Amino acid sequence: MNNTLSKLDTLTFTLGRALLGTYFLLPGIMKVVQYNGTLDLMLKQGVPLAELLLPVTIALQIGLGLLLIFGKAVRISALMLFGLTILINLYIHNFWTLEGDPNQAHELQNFVKNLGIAAGLLVLAGRGQKNS
Repeated sequence: MNNTLSKLDTLTFTLGRALLGTYFLLPGIMKVVQYNGTLDLMLKQGVPLAELLLPVTIALQIGLGLLLIFGKAVRISALMLFGLTILINLYIHNFWTLEGDPNQAHELQNFVKNLGIAAGLLVLAGRGQKNS
């Protein structure tokens, strides 16, 4: 029974880590494809140094996403993506500035979803390299 649970732990950890990595990898790629639109959004949302931070964000999302998928540098990757997720939440999904805007509920949903992703990243960071 313990051996079965151990295998299940390894499987769920690996799958969860890969899914979290994919959650960052795909948006990182989309930011390359939709570079100008993403930059326009960042500028509209008042992200400081958007011209510099967009390529940094792309590199972090793609690079750290791949590290999570392949189980390399899991703790530091998860912690860095946690920080990035919180910053994206504060600047891009700032629902509190949309009083009366029909998009407010959507941005609130994105904000809360990202808090869940951030929580998963903290759990992953706490687990570190185990089972990877």
